[in-house]
Amino acid sequence: MPEIAEVARIVHFLRLHVVGKQIASASAIDDKNVFGKVGTTGAEVEAALKGKKQEVRESISVMHFGMTGWVHIKGEKTAYTNYYKKMKAEDITQWPPKFWKFQFATEGTPGVEVAFTDSRRFGRVRLVDCPGDEIRKHSPLVENGPDPVVDLDRFTEEYLRGKMRARHVPIKALLLDQAMISGIGNWVADETLYQAKLHPEQYCDEFDESQIANLYKNIRYVCQTSVDELGDSDKFPEHWLFNYRWSKGAKGTAAKLPNGEKLAFITVGGRTSCYAPGLQKKTGRTVPGIKEEPLKTEAAPEAPKKSRKKSTSEFWEEGDPPAKKKKRTTSTKLEPNADKVKAEPAPDNDKLELGQRRSTRLRK
Repeated sequence: MPEIAEVARIVHFLRLHVVGKQIASASAIDDKNVFGKVGTTGAEVEAALKGKKQEVRESISVMHFGMTGWVHIKGEKTAYTNYYKKMKAEDITQWPPKFWKFQFATEGTPGVEVAFTDSRRFGRVRLVDCPGDEIRKHSPLVENGPDPVVDLDRFTEEYLRGKMRARHVPIKALLLDQAMISGIGNWVADETLYQAKLHPEQYCDEFDESQIANLYKNIRYVCQTSVDELGDSDKFPEHWLFNYRWSKGAKGTAAKLPNGEKLAFITVGGRTSCYAPGLQKKTGRTVPGIKEEPLKTEAAPEAPKKSRKKSTSEFWEEGDPPAKKKKRTTSTKLEPNADKVKAEPAPDNDKLELGQRRSTRLRK
């Protein structure tokens, strides 16, 4: 899900290429999820865009990116390097891009072409009738908590302390609550707690004053740094958890950070957190039912093994047909004499007779 840094990245590109320009043409599809679930239609969004000048003080639409929503500008790579590495060359240059929901082009030379895309359709685009500088006084933004980068007059250490003392939930859950703080999602929360050396599932009202002060400092640090870099993870500090958290279950990956700390994943209520158990130790009660899933450790040099039978894939790689190999099964219970049954193809007449019996039963 796009988090605070990703939103900052999109805002950067829109300000750079779109603000102050007149929209010459616009189109939108009638997606009942993206538009319909927030009370509008593609036709209404299209009509609201046409002929409008995009100014900071003028608001036309509010976009919630959901899981896969994004804004693309023709000729610009508004996403990240890894995003484009997974795409075919023709898909990168295709315009409008796949899964577009609305698009528009500006007047002038050169004109700018913009498209909002969402492959999984969890994003939402709605119209809000108010000046742009008042948008946060209206739903849905009015329900959100302060931005830890922009709203420093509201997001203070005292504010954080008050929220933590007033509730009895895991600290990770509190950080993810958009009504408490805006823009913190899964990886930002994990990074913040790793930097603050706090256990993600410890109850938020069981931290002392120094831990709360440290948490506040690291929320500001992680959010500000990621926004300053426009979410470009290639520029994140080398010591960040972000650079190592994505290897869960990958064969041959190291379960350690450069400082030697081991990583693990814990799951509570269906939500997974990455943390360093040797560093982020409990200092109070934690939520019950934690399921820990350690990452695979670095492979140690293997001792010589006894000869073994080759797998089917190994036979094929060497050109040796696996005709005599028995198919392995994961079942621990076999039928009597199952190993004596020969797996031979049925004669054609048997297949025909079976088909006739099935046909007869259907007619009856």
